[in-house]
Amino acid sequence: MKEIMNAEQLNRTLKRMTHEIIERNQDLSDIVLVGIMKKGYPVAQMLKDNLKRFSEVDVPVYPIDILAYRDDLSDKPRPSLQTIEIHDKNVILVDDVLYTGRSVRAAMDALSDHGRPKQIQLAILIDRGHRELPIRADYIGKNIPTSRVEKVIVDLKSMSVYLDENK
Repeated sequence: MKEIMNAEQLNRTLKRMTHEIIERNQDLSDIVLVGIMKKGYPVAQMLKDNLKRFSEVDVPVYPIDILAYRDDLSDKPRPSLQTIEIHDKNVILVDDVLYTGRSVRAAMDALSDHGRPKQIQLAILIDRGHRELPIRADYIGKNIPTSRVEKVIVDLKSMSVYLDENK
């Protein structure tokens, strides 16, 4: 595996993404961060911490489990009944890696069960291409062109991003 982002680069990227969110949203009190489980939620929490540090606004952050909304599972679990307050809010959906777009589509379906947001924006740490659905991120940490056999691994414990080129 090849390291493509170390902890310093990852923190700098998250700070830049936070500043982009602040610049694009007039009223930060209307923002809700929703992180796709598993790795999108911790990224959303980091963005929340940065928003509080840079703008002194404490935005809510929620995890969202998309398993019941995936189109590639035949035996789907029941949707979780967690409470997410998104009605008439600007929701920023957060995930670690954007690949085909299917996880994001599932997350948007899951969000619709919780209310009608004013707007949904998408924040992605790594965009690796190969979209199967017409989905694009509003905030991108880094574009990393990959082949379909390569994998991008975001290790939040070491705060590093790796490219696994095993074929």
